[in-house]
Amino acid sequence: MDTSITTIDAYIAGFPPETQALLTQMRTTIQNAAPLATETISYGMPTFVQHGVLVHFAAFKNHIGFYATPTGNEAFADVLTRYKVGKGSIQFPIGEPLPLDLVSEMVQFRVIQNEENAAQKKKK
Repeated sequence: MDTSITTIDAYIAGFPPETQALLTQMRTTIQNAAPLATETISYGMPTFVQHGVLVHFAAFKNHIGFYATPTGNEAFADVLTRYKVGKGSIQFPIGEPLPLDLVSEMVQFRVIQNEENAAQKKKK
């Protein structure tokens, strides 16, 4: 994990142009789906935060990883069957178009969850 990377711009700049284009698509999609979220780097990955972590994404040799943890994968399991999925990760193969509509839906789902969780905490 490169701790010298402190911004999403710097993270994206460290990859080849084709990968930069995919990462930029992910970033823009997430920004549009969660306009009130703030950007940071967490666990060495681009991260969006709004009342807690919404999602992370990252580039690897053969895929773009997307992390809508902890519950995004469970809620969208039926539409994630064509991708390699781990407990908290989804791998979108490099060389295929990113499923940006799906990413947007998952981000919006996480925004609602985090908003509801924040409202519950205020009630306590």
